[in-house]
Amino acid sequence: MKFHYKKYGPGVFRPVIPVGISSLGKILSYEVLIDSGADMCIFDAQIGEILGIDIKKGQKSFVGGITGKNEIYYIHEVKIVVGGWPFEIPVGFLPQMADLSYGVVGQKGFFDNFIVKFDLLKQEIELKPRT
Repeated sequence: MKFHYKKYGPGVFRPVIPVGISSLGKILSYEVLIDSGADMCIFDAQIGEILGIDIKKGQKSFVGGITGKNEIYYIHEVKIVVGGWPFEIPVGFLPQMADLSYGVVGQKGFFDNFIVKFDLLKQEIELKPRT
C-alpha cells in the first residue's frame, strides 16, 4: 500500500499517514509520522484518554529526543489499523506531546510489522505488511 507525504507548509513535506487506533471498544482516527529514528510508537496522552485508557496505569518509561530532555510516558497495548491491516502493538502515551498534531510510529510496533520504503522525490511511502 502506498501513501503520499503530507504537506505542512511551503516546501515542508513529511511521511505522515492516517491510522485507526482502538482500545476498550473505542476507535479513533489519528495521523502518525513514520520515523525510522524512533525506538517505539509514541502518541499524545489525550488520545489514550479519549480511548478510555487510564494512562498512568501503564508501564512507566522515559523518552529523550533531540532536545535531550527526558519525558515520562506510559506504555499500553492498543490495536492500530494501517491500510486495513490490524496490529496489536505497544504504544507509549506521552503527556507532554500536545504541540504535535500527530503521533510517531517507530521501530518497535511499526517497523517490525511493515517493510517500509521512503521515496522522497516522489513524496511517497510504500508499506508491505510482514507475514
